[in-house]
Amino acid sequence: ESKNVEFRSHLRTMLKSIMCINYPLILKSHCRGCGISCSDRAEEEMETANDSTGGDFILVGFSEWPELELILSLFVLTFYTITLVGNVAIILLSILDTGLHTPMYFFLRNLSVLDLCFTTSIVPQMLVNMWGGNKKISYAGCMVQYWVALALGSTECVLLAVMAIDRYVAVCWPLRYASIMHPRLCHLLAAASWCSGFANSFLQSSMAMVLPRCGNRRVDHFFCELLIIVKLSCVDTGPTESKMFIARLIILGMPVSIILTTYLCIARAVVKMRSAEGRKKAFGTCASHLMVVSLFYGTIMFLYLQPKDNYSQDQSKALAVLYMILAPTLNPLIYTLRNKDVKKAVRSLGQF
Repeated sequence: ESKNVEFRSHLRTMLKSIMCINYPLILKSHCRGCGISCSDRAEEEMETANDSTGGDFILVGFSEWPELELILSLFVLTFYTITLVGNVAIILLSILDTGLHTPMYFFLRNLSVLDLCFTTSIVPQMLVNMWGGNKKISYAGCMVQYWVALALGSTECVLLAVMAIDRYVAVCWPLRYASIMHPRLCHLLAAASWCSGFANSFLQSSMAMVLPRCGNRRVDHFFCELLIIVKLSCVDTGPTESKMFIARLIILGMPVSIILTTYLCIARAVVKMRSAEGRKKAFGTCASHLMVVSLFYGTIMFLYLQPKDNYSQDQSKALAVLYMILAPTLNPLIYTLRNKDVKKAVRSLGQF
């Protein structure tokens, strides 16, 4: 009988040990009180398994090239300063000068607000990580960063399509432009852009938040990029990534289709113009928008719609710098350097 008791006790201890190793979350408290020593690996799993709602992330950024980090940080700081000054100037000019109270500058003001918020959601944290030894970002900070960045990036996709519609009406229906693009419609189109962007972000972010990470906290990027966070999961992310790809395809594909359609109509209208001056004016009206669209969509479509087999993380970082830091800096310059209305507004406010 004593042998049976000893055998049962030994069997119970062995079963508890197996359960501690294979089911660390479920039996965490029980394992620690069962009088046995779980392996180091099991202890680590008990602390980190399925930790989808806590723990700091480590942003690797460009730390693999320490000699490049200082130079890149100065580059980023310079362009971020230009972004702040340029976009704030456009916002103030479009508000203070009554000559700029037109649909085009209303949408341009929205674009400037987007660019300001977009870069500010990423660059300060990026500079802190580059200049300090601590590369960490809190779970809440990471969640807010990828949610806001995705929302603003998606909003810009739609807003650029809305601006293309505005240019189409201006070129193809010049006499009816004021009556078609009235303030109420402009506000509705801008609101639709913001709402669709934030809705897309909410949809994709909610799918990423529920995925277990099992202690994976190393983010091989300079900000919390949603696709990288998804890849940290310790479960099969194929279905989730497929759904996200469809969402990206919609938020990118529909605006691109609208932009291409409107510019085909604009090109047809310009070809039919008999006046060389009219063609030049139409080209000047659309050139700035086309440059911004090419810079923005060219980078993000190459980055987010390419096959997985061709995906390179170093390439991803370089393209992210291009469309997150360089593009918001160039947008104010593109829209103002060739724009007589903005130059006139600057002179009039300067005299005032």
